Amino acid sequence: MSVALVTGAGRGIGRAIALRLAKDGHAVAVNDVNKEGAESVAAEIASAGGSSIALPFDVTSRDAVFDGVATTVDQLGGLDVMVNNAGIAQVKTLLELTPDDLQTMFGVNVFGVVYGIQAAAEHMKEHGGGKIINAASIAGHSGFDFLGHYSATKFAVRALTQASAKELAQYKITVNAYCPGIVGTDMWDLIDEKMGPYLGNERGETLKQYTELIALKRVQTPEDVAGFVSYLAGPDSDYMTGQSVMIDGGIVMV
Repeated sequence: MSVALVTGAGRGIGRAIALRLAKDGHAVAVNDVNKEGAESVAAEIASAGGSSIALPFDVTSRDAVFDGVATTVDQLGGLDVMVNNAGIAQVKTLLELTPDDLQTMFGVNVFGVVYGIQAAAEHMKEHGGGKIINAASIAGHSGFDFLGHYSATKFAVRALTQASAKELAQYKITVNAYCPGIVGTDMWDLIDEKMGPYLGNERGETLKQYTELIALKRVQTPEDVAGFVSYLAGPDSDYMTGQSVMIDGGIVMV
């Protein structure tokens, strides 16, 4: 049985990815900094007949990420797919950002991805390869106002995806990223709430304005993203590496 570890999987996109990979037949290690969230999703997978464990750790700790991979290997028998999904957002202008804002944002969205790549690759190099999948964003292809530091972290994920794909190809490890758009999750609820005052919008209006940018004219679901990650985790994507692919309903087209 193939084994996957999904970070930030206690809710939102990560939860949908974990459930989809379990449905596809993977044993899934469910990580989240929120212990109850990780345990809830792992239980959901188990109740549907799947194999799963909960791993409550913080991806900003390199030691914790490496320990999480080691626990996954020990309890589930290996690691074939690493999904570095954990991420956070914050709405501020660049002129308002504090050192703490930057440290927190880059700690989760960039350092967490680096540690995930390192930990997964350490195992995969010795066991015939694997697939590493990172969370980027449409904001990693086009910088968004009021989300400048978030955008910067997602541009960084694209660079890390490309560089690690080149470095790890010799070990039969592919590295790709998915780039969601406007997804109906708690993160976008936060963006809508916090961006409204900058734009002079009431709650809900910002999300509505951004939704109008979507060619398919509907807010994205976590399951929309999970379906693409399923492809990246499966054999049909074996010849694909170094790519950060839009899955946004047609907002940013490249």
